[in-house]
Amino acid sequence: MNKIALVGILGVSLLIFTASKVVAEQTVGKIGIVDLSRAVNESEQGKKAKGELEAVVKKKQEALDEKGKVLEKLKAEIEKQGSVMSAEARKNKEDDLDRLTREYQRALADSQAEVRKKENELTGNIVKELRRIINDVANEEKYDLVLDNNPALVAYVNKGIDITDEVIKKLDALRGKPVNK
Repeated sequence: MNKIALVGILGVSLLIFTASKVVAEQTVGKIGIVDLSRAVNESEQGKKAKGELEAVVKKKQEALDEKGKVLEKLKAEIEKQGSVMSAEARKNKEDDLDRLTREYQRALADSQAEVRKKENELTGNIVKELRRIINDVANEEKYDLVLDNNPALVAYVNKGIDITDEVIKKLDALRGKPVNK
């Protein structure tokens, strides 16, 4: 009786194993990987956006440098002449320094926020277009799944399933056309 039960259990287990393998083979289809970050950075639109962003950063940095010079000049003036100034004059200079420091910090925070906003605006449009292109490639080439090659999420990728180059080429082919907004 035990042998019959054991043979029955083995038979059912074999049947389940075989069925699960067949189901797994049918459900796991063609998988692709795309590196969105690389696609943004290496595409013509991405390079152009990076150039625009660098120009914005340079302009903001120049304005901040000017404010910084004024701050440093006032600070040096207080240090050099502070001992010979009247208490009221020294207090006025220190109040000016505090006000200018707050303005500088506010300008710095505003500049950083503007740069982030501009970066999101520039890359956001490119990423939208990349997603559309990835969807087109996936449909044309019958991919069942396309993942972003994010190192925090993907431990290993066979380079044979990486479609990033193809996506970059298709995005660059749109060079003369505006990126969808």
